[in-house]
Order: sequence, then C-alpha cells, then structure tokens
Amino acid sequence: MKSKKENPYKEVLTRMIVDVFEKSDNQKLNYKQVAAKLNISDSDSKVAIADILNDASKSGLFTQPERGKFKLKQLNVYVTGKVDMTADGSAYIVPNDELENDIFVAPRKLRQALHNDIVKVHVYERGKGKKREGEVVEIIQRAKSDFTGTIDVSQSYAFFLADDRKMNHDIFIPLDNLNGAQDGEKVVVSIIEWPKNAKNPIGKVKDILGKKGENNTEMNAILADFGFPLNFPKEVDEAANNISGEITKEEIAKRRDFRNTLTFTIDPADAKDFDDAISFQTLENGNYEIGVHIADVSHYVTPDSALDKEAFERATSVYLVDRVIPMLPERLSNDLCSLRPHEDKLCFSAVFEIDEKANILDQWFGRTIIHSDRRFSYEEAQEIIENKEGQFSSELLKLNELAYILRERKFKNGAISFESEEVKFHLDENGKPLGVYTKVRKDAHKLIEDFMLLANRKVAEYIGKQGRGKNKLTFVYRFHDVPKPDTLTNFSQFALRFGHKLNIKSDKETAKSLNALMTKIEGSKEQNLLTSLAVRSMAKAIYTTKNTSHYGLAFDYYTHFTSPIRRYPDVMVHRLLQFYLDGGGKVNAEHYEKMAEHSSQMEKKAAEAERASIKYKQAEFLQDQIGVEYKGLVSGVTEWGMYVEIAENKCEGMVRLRDITDDFYTLDEKNYAIIGQRKKKVYQLGDEVQIKVKKVDLEKRQIDFILIS
Repeated sequence: MKSKKENPYKEVLTRMIVDVFEKSDNQKLNYKQVAAKLNISDSDSKVAIADILNDASKSGLFTQPERGKFKLKQLNVYVTGKVDMTADGSAYIVPNDELENDIFVAPRKLRQALHNDIVKVHVYERGKGKKREGEVVEIIQRAKSDFTGTIDVSQSYAFFLADDRKMNHDIFIPLDNLNGAQDGEKVVVSIIEWPKNAKNPIGKVKDILGKKGENNTEMNAILADFGFPLNFPKEVDEAANNISGEITKEEIAKRRDFRNTLTFTIDPADAKDFDDAISFQTLENGNYEIGVHIADVSHYVTPDSALDKEAFERATSVYLVDRVIPMLPERLSNDLCSLRPHEDKLCFSAVFEIDEKANILDQWFGRTIIHSDRRFSYEEAQEIIENKEGQFSSELLKLNELAYILRERKFKNGAISFESEEVKFHLDENGKPLGVYTKVRKDAHKLIEDFMLLANRKVAEYIGKQGRGKNKLTFVYRFHDVPKPDTLTNFSQFALRFGHKLNIKSDKETAKSLNALMTKIEGSKEQNLLTSLAVRSMAKAIYTTKNTSHYGLAFDYYTHFTSPIRRYPDVMVHRLLQFYLDGGGKVNAEHYEKMAEHSSQMEKKAAEAERASIKYKQAEFLQDQIGVEYKGLVSGVTEWGMYVEIAENKCEGMVRLRDITDDFYTLDEKNYAIIGQRKKKVYQLGDEVQIKVKKVDLEKRQIDFILIS
C-alpha cells in the first residue's frame, strides 16, 4: 500500500501533466516528451510520469491512441474574455489574450451572459483548423445592469423592451417595481435578479424618461444608455453651491498677478463656460509675453471631496447635439471657474516669452489671478483678423502670425492635419432639426488651438524631462501610438482608387504623405470619406502614465492641461504639476494609471453618445423626407448592404442588398465593394450613387435608402 505522503506529489504532477497536453492542443505525446516539456530529466520522475499516464488512462483521464502515446480524453480549457453579441442571440468571446482566436458560443450556452460582460468560458473544441466553440461557466463582471427602453404594462405584470439591439432578453417587471411608469413610456430599468433557470431577468424601473419620440426623452435615453447620470446627486450640488466666490487678499498674495495685462477669451458664440484665456504684452526687449490662462478648477475641487469623486466618475463633459452634460455642476463650470469678462478669476497658467520667429525663449508655470478685458466669439475674432481692424486688432494679428509659425513648424516635424467636416444642426425650440450644416474651422479657431497645444506640450516636457528610470516623475500624458502597418497598407490601397498615392515606408514619410493627401482632397467629394477612413486607420489616443509621445501631433511629450472644467485628466495634471512645483517627490504611478484608464474609457463612451445623438437627429431630419432623392457617396460596405453618406447634409443610411433587385450582390471585403454575381456590376467605397430615402426608424436610429439606377 502506498503511503498518504505520496498523494499530494502525485496530484501536483498529474495537474502539471494535464497542463502540458492543454497547452500543446492535446497532441499525442509519450512520457519522455511530457518530461521534456516539464524540463524533467531525472529517471525517477520520468518513471512517475509514465506511471501516472498509464494509471490515468485506465481511470479515463487519458486515452492511448497509439502504444505508448497519450492524449487527454476531454480537453478542458478555460478562457476569460469579453462577450460580443450577434443579432441572432449567439456570441463571440473576445479573449483577454490578444493572440487567442475568438470563441463562438451558441445562445443556449451563454448562461445569462450579456453584451460586453467579462466571462469565463469552457472551450471544448480546440483542434487545429477547427472553429473554437465553448460555453460560459462564470460571469466575472457585468458590463452594465441599467438599460433604456420601453415599458409594456399589462393587467398583472409588465415587460421591458431594451433599445440596445444587443440586449436579447426582455426584462420582467413586477407591478410593484414600476415606480409610476405608464404603458409605452421610455424608462431606465435596473436588473435586480436573474433566477438560475429563468429565461428573463427581473428588473425595477429606475428613471422615467418620458414619452417616446420627444427630444428631451430621446437625448436623456442616449445618456442613460451610455451610463451617464442625468443629474448631479444632491450632496454634490450642495457642495458646489456652498463654495465661496470671494477671492481673499491672502489668496492673491500667493499668485502671480495678471490683472493689469491685456487678456481676452475666444470661444463659440453660444458657450457658457470659458476655461481658457490668452494674455499678451510686448516686452522691453521687443519679444512678446504670451500667457495661456486656464481656470483653476483644482483650487475649488479638492481631492476625495464629494465634488471630486463625482467629477472623477463622470471623467468628462458630454456634448450631445442640443446640450452639454457638464462634468462639474453649473456653479463651478458656468460661474466660479468660467473666465468671464470684467471679473477677477483664479487660474493656473503657462506663460511664455516668444520672439518674432515663435521661438520659446523662457517659460513659467504657476497659479495666477487674471481679469479678462473682452470676450470674443470665434466669428468676431475672425472678422478682426480678416479686416485687420477692431478692438485689440494689433494683438490678435500678432498672435495669429505667431500661431501660423507654430503650426507650420508642427507639420514640418511630422504632425498630421485631419480637417474633417463637423456636422451641426439648426434646431427649433423643441429640438427638431430644421437643417444640417458643416462647421468650418478658420484662423480664429486655429489660433486658440495652437497656443493650447503649446501649453500642453511645454507642461508635459517640463515634467517628462525631469528624472530618468526609477527617478522619473509620475505624470498623466495624452499618448498617441504609431499606426499599425496593416491598417495603413489597407488605407493606402483604398486611397489609390481615387488616384492618391501614399508613401508609408516610415512613420515620418507616412505623416508627410497624409498631410499632402489632406491638402489635396480639401473641398473634394471624397474629403469626408477619406479623412474619416484615415482617422480610423490611426491608433486611438489615450491617457496614461506610461508613455509620453503623440504621433499625430509629432510631439515627444504631450498632456492635457487646458480644459479642467470638462476633462478630469486635466485636473490630475494641475494637481501633479503644482505638487512638483512645490518640491514634491514621487507619487503612486499605479494609482494614477488606473485613473487614466478610467478617463480613457469614459471619453470613449462620451464620443459614442455624441455620435448616437447625431445619428438620431439625422434620422429625425430625414423622417419627413421619405421618397426624396439625393446624391451620395458609398461610405461603407457589409455583407448585408452598403452605407451611403448624402453629399448635401452628411446624413448616412443603408442600402440593403435585398433592395438592389437587378442582380444578386455579395461582399468583396478585400476590395471594399459589393459585386453583382451575374452582371458583375461593382459598387465600391467612395462611388457616387443616386439614392432615395426609403424608411426611417427613429427608435433604432436607422435610415434606409434605395438605389436609383
């Protein structure tokens, strides 16, 4: 009889042997091969491996397809990943390990997992060349528990139908959980329970959004759908309202005083929060002192306060078509921190001494007090720049001249200029779109942008160049990686279809080539399409403590310092910069990295919410134009249809393949085209087509077109 002391050793060795087979895709192996993979060379251990394989093949753990060669009878592989639901209720699990292929999961094997949940999957087919399939064994983290949609109330119970097309389950609502919601209303529902064998989860109405189709209801539904709160908690509003607006002599004494230096703001005509101002004066030596003054949000929002926690959770202001959902309550964003004209305001500033050739000769960072002399709208500033006359015209013209030099230098160093057209709407008092137009960026916009870029870059350089290795100071950077070669190759092949050749041999050549392309296509019919595809081929910019560079701007160091009213990373940057200016040492990098990751995620959600609101307004605009004909460009192709963007108003809809009746069309993914199987007619990305508005589904934000031959 074997002693009990041997059992633990045998169990551990058995587990190690099983791991070998799992990691080698269950290849047939003999005991010597197993020993080699475990780096075991002594003869006693090899004998132990042979014994375990023989014993375990009798017990059913292994099979012996050939004499002396073994395989696991059933391969148990567990993978963790994110659920990507499909329209038919099945899903693909995208593994955390990017090198692994996606795993298909049939609807009945999802075990209550929902879109974007993080799950553990048992993979039961992993042979070479075979599609990997599996089933969910554990839901590790829910992506969300709140959904927007419509309530359907009957006499004894209610059901909730989610707007989210990837939410394939209706939610059962007991009448006690209706919270006053009426049949047909749009609501936000929280899942509170999902019994093990129940088909539907059980929910509770959290918020009543209102009547379907009303502007306010639909905009709030978009916000709720992306997880943005509709209101500030009571304690946060109270905390903001209790902040004193008094600026004491003691506070002024701690700051550099710019109140007697010419200062002004340039913002959109309808802006309510002015978070940046520029000061200008000519120095005795003939150089210029230019101050970039940013609202000192961190003076009012202190770490770990109710205001700070709420701002961090939101991480960003959200800009929908008809409204701004601010990161900070109105008392701060539109009052205390808004750099309104003819008022003393507290700022955090970057001040530069600049010569005629826009060389930075000296710089200073710190807290200031300013007094803005004038609030310009972009249009007013542009008029002065164009006509070369008006209040502060000489200062504006000099700033514009210096901005041109900074801009030219930036592009010469490899920055990329993406001038895509921004879609805007003329809305009536009820939010209904009366017209669509594209916003044009002129010198006044670019002037402000170039000085904000200068401040962001110089703040990042100032911290980033201090210390190396272990002594490097923790900071939050805006990082933009170089594009992936395969996506660039695909884009360059597509641009070639329009007669535009790109040089993508090196990062610098790519940037130079892209800039030449953007200049060449300005005003052309393909501008919007090629610009948006070029942007999509770029990596996405993120917040991080780990990397400092920005490929798109060609800066070795870059951060976000200039918008703390609407971006939480800027608040972190202000705090860290002041801490280091005060002589502070190292801080916890991991803590700031987690905060940076959260900010990147929320920024992505805010961009998606903005796109959803634009999509809704485009659908609403075309709702009354069923049957109207337009010229458009093919802007995307899929296996079920092609997207077309209307040239006149940039509204995008789909021509479904089933509605093209002159042939049977299939997708040619490689060539961005759909091709008729009999007549070989080709519709390709960028082709000009004539379409007619067929159908609009406001709830789904879908627009359907049909082709006119």
